[in-house]
Amino acid sequence: MTRTRWIIFAVICTLILGGLVLLSKKDSVDVSSLDPSKAVSQTETAIGDHVYGDASSEVVLIEYGDFQCPGCGGAFPQLKAIKELYKDDIAFIFRNFPLTNIHPNALAAATAAEAAGLQGEDKFWRMHDVLFQNQDAWSGATTAQRTDVFAEYAKNIGLDVNKFKEDLSNKQVAAKISRDRAFGQKLGITGTPTLYIGNEKLSDEEITDLIQGSGEKLMDKLDAAIKATGGEPPTRP
Repeated sequence: MTRTRWIIFAVICTLILGGLVLLSKKDSVDVSSLDPSKAVSQTETAIGDHVYGDASSEVVLIEYGDFQCPGCGGAFPQLKAIKELYKDDIAFIFRNFPLTNIHPNALAAATAAEAAGLQGEDKFWRMHDVLFQNQDAWSGATTAQRTDVFAEYAKNIGLDVNKFKEDLSNKQVAAKISRDRAFGQKLGITGTPTLYIGNEKLSDEEITDLIQGSGEKLMDKLDAAIKATGGEPPTRP
């Protein structure tokens, strides 16, 4: 798919059914006491935020994403490169915001990523990457097909497949996704990808540059944020 089509789909993800992607009452989670700009720590009974890079960094980049959203898929290569370049200087957090009204397999994909994460933080990120890299292959899968597809990905990244399948119905996994979505609701998010540096939301222009361009606009902002904390940004290639 061309970059132009990626951005068209990204706009669709952002605008269509905006008011309808919010949490239903039965799925709502109270996050009123939590700061969306800070990482949520793991506990014995709850999955914490997945943090890539320096978890102690003052500079926190947060993505609210949908694994089936073409716009998120279009932004993925640039975001992956950026998080690798800045991993010693920032904390990157991915939060699930599946747009279930327009992406029927998005929630199942988020569940697969979180289930993988129960076998190690690195496994979450590997499944995260595999899902985006193979987005076209599973997006059209039927309900009957998708579990086998995701199980094959689990096998390929070295997971215990039986445990993975069991964890697809793990209550902690469902609660983690609900909390992520509740954070998005608290912030008024209606589409994906939506990104924040701390409390500052990236503009549409900056998101477009991630999908169609080089990601320079986001890197400029990260550099400024790092310098504001007294740090020195990494050298760009």
